Amino acid sequence: MNIKIFKNSDEASQAVFELYKNKKEEGATVFGLATGSTPEKLYQLMSDSDLDFSESTSINLDEYVGLGSEHPQSYAYFMNQHLFRHKPFKESHLPNGLAKDLDQETRRYDEVIANNPIDLQLLGLGSNGHIGFNEPGSSFDSQTQHVQLTESTISDNQRFFSSEEEVPKEAISMGIASILSAKEIVIMAFGLNKAKAVKEMIQGPMTEAIPASALQQHRKVHVFLDEKAASLLD
Repeated sequence: MNIKIFKNSDEASQAVFELYKNKKEEGATVFGLATGSTPEKLYQLMSDSDLDFSESTSINLDEYVGLGSEHPQSYAYFMNQHLFRHKPFKESHLPNGLAKDLDQETRRYDEVIANNPIDLQLLGLGSNGHIGFNEPGSSFDSQTQHVQLTESTISDNQRFFSSEEEVPKEAISMGIASILSAKEIVIMAFGLNKAKAVKEMIQGPMTEAIPASALQQHRKVHVFLDEKAASLLD
């Protein structure tokens, strides 16, 4: 792992933006994208830049089950608001949270990933060590899957909804094997509440109890942290 520690999240996000710019100049065309508060500054920098994604493909990590693209808390809506309406891609793929047959939808998404090998996969890090919506206990061999969200993840996501009852309890997510199939991976983690998960991801044993620890086996992972998220590292 290539670990970089910055004073704050703004400086870290700027560094990730520079990495994206460089990789695009080197010929990267397929980008795995993530949602949540962590990449918001990165997407703002992309939106305000002269980067052109009109010949690129995006593949998002996950989507809530039960939310359509027009729902303001769906990840499709998030991506449109924060990036796609400013920087359209040639193709943008997200799981269909309203799919009637979720097993068929996960198979469809596996085909999307297989047909569009990801050059650079962006990840956030859950406070319980999840990546995508691969919760503790997820198999390192998993591909796109229909998942039940843990109480800690539901609690973390409650801030985006008016009440915990409104937070979806299920999602469709790239599996860990799907994520590891990317040629390169970028993971961003900010804040003291991520410090324990960061330490376990980097310095703990590789275990399915900490899904992010699977990144230890990938050949090219870039870790971008602020000082608080890195505070428990040796």
